[in-house]
Amino acid sequence: MEGEMKNFMFVWTTVLASLLFCRKISKVIAPGVTRFCAFIPVFCIFFYLPLLLTTVHLAGTTSFFVTWLANFKLLLFAFDKGPLISNPPLPLSKFILTACVPIKISDKSQNKKKSGQVNGKSSVKGSESEKTNESEGKGPRDSKKGAKSPINYSVKFMVFILLLKVYEYEEHLHPLMKMALFCVHIYVVLDVGLAIVAYMSRAVVGFDLEPQFDEPYLATSLQDFWGKRWNLMVTGILHPTVYLPVRSLSGRFLSKELASLPAVTATFIVSGLMHELIFYYLGRLPPTWEVTWFFVIHGVLVSLELVVKRAVGGRFRLPAAVSGPLALGLVIATSFWLFFPPFLRCNTEVRSCKEFVALMELVVRGKFVGPNDVSCPYF
Repeated sequence: MEGEMKNFMFVWTTVLASLLFCRKISKVIAPGVTRFCAFIPVFCIFFYLPLLLTTVHLAGTTSFFVTWLANFKLLLFAFDKGPLISNPPLPLSKFILTACVPIKISDKSQNKKKSGQVNGKSSVKGSESEKTNESEGKGPRDSKKGAKSPINYSVKFMVFILLLKVYEYEEHLHPLMKMALFCVHIYVVLDVGLAIVAYMSRAVVGFDLEPQFDEPYLATSLQDFWGKRWNLMVTGILHPTVYLPVRSLSGRFLSKELASLPAVTATFIVSGLMHELIFYYLGRLPPTWEVTWFFVIHGVLVSLELVVKRAVGGRFRLPAAVSGPLALGLVIATSFWLFFPPFLRCNTEVRSCKEFVALMELVVRGKFVGPNDVSCPYF
């Protein structure tokens, strides 16, 4: 465990140095292909760094934050786009956090920042921004979502504690029941964990941040689940890096209505490939492409859903009480089939539990203990 922590410190020192390099070099190289070429060594480094880590939590977190989010944000930054572009430029601390942490500054904070501008000018820009978002099907920027209450996260934390207790009797549970519990486990850990990261980041950047999940169990369709409720940071970064370029390209050959379909499918394919890479970092096992097919299937299903919605033109719509469970049922069924098997093949649940016990040993007793040297009471 001590060696892993040293590697973790080296990895993130390298990340910080790389981001500082990108920020400095962007001041002397104009946006475009030249800046992109200058960033290529950093892209390669960010793909390599998770290989230096072996634990589930550190390798998984680093691969998601750095290999996926930071690389995609730097790709946009190379062409003067994305969340790293600001006028005036972001301070160094906010630049680094925005680059490699799954946070998004809320519209409320952005509106506060703009409050010092001339009212007329701000009003015009706000109106134009709202029209642009509506034309892209994302809705007005005035989101009804806000920060979740502490009670919300407290309940989810208690659910996590309850799951740990249930795991003590896992030998009496049906395999499908264990899969279902694991679905809840992943959602609760991601939602609460990313909320903690966002809270710590907010203390540094001083802005209100949007939540990463919007109660996905309340989704009314697959489009609603993937586009507006599940892991919104991933949705937000895939939209400008994959969806918009593919839609623009396909728009040269297809009608405006059809151009979005290959863009949606391409977005899900890229997400599947990135998940496949993260799973490799976790288990170092050859890819089976099950995870990629999971996202390909959902890309096709979401595209079909869009076609059907446009065909009926709002004349017919299933009640949310029917469409919601159908959508969640499809997500869960395909997860059991394609998503969880490779995830569990890496013994992720056992390893993560042992790592948690090792962390408790460090916190309580102040000594480093390797995850392989401890026993997990739940498995």
